[in-house]
Amino acid sequence: MNRIAVAGTGLTALMAFAAWRLWGTQAATAAGIFGAVALAIQLAALALLQPVKGAPFAKFMGRWGAGMGLRFLGIVAIALAAGLDRTHFPPLATALGFLGVLLPLLFYEVRLIR
Repeated sequence: MNRIAVAGTGLTALMAFAAWRLWGTQAATAAGIFGAVALAIQLAALALLQPVKGAPFAKFMGRWGAGMGLRFLGIVAIALAAGLDRTHFPPLATALGFLGVLLPLLFYEVRLIR
């Protein structure tokens, strides 16, 4: 979990920096906020999976599905934030922050599950 937290923090900083270079300060803030949201969601999803490592497949899939549900709620949060307040949450920067952190961590999660 510590490696995930460190990697997620680094990715969040990288996405915020990229957004700042591309679109400015407000975009960097939005990318940073949603990068942190993605990191929190990923850590919560991994915490759901830890107790069922090696458990029967049905139990494992239930917890895995709950983690995917959390990730879907993150996407809904992007749509709500960008739809309700485009000034503070520009859609591209917000999505960059969320997906730029979540997707690499999701690929790394596959290595942890084995």
